[in-house]
Amino acid sequence: MLTLVRRVVAALGLTGLIATLFRLRGRGGVAPQSGGWRDLDESELR
Repeated sequence: MLTLVRRVVAALGLTGLIATLFRLRGRGGVAPQSGGWRDLDESELR
């Protein structure tokens, strides 16, 4: 039983470490600051 608890704790710790590394590397970048919605002309609706 104690071995199972140790394995679960180790797995959760490893998962947390990997999640932290992904978060620190952060490949998300910055959201676009231009563009977006625009009004459509009559010709674009067809």
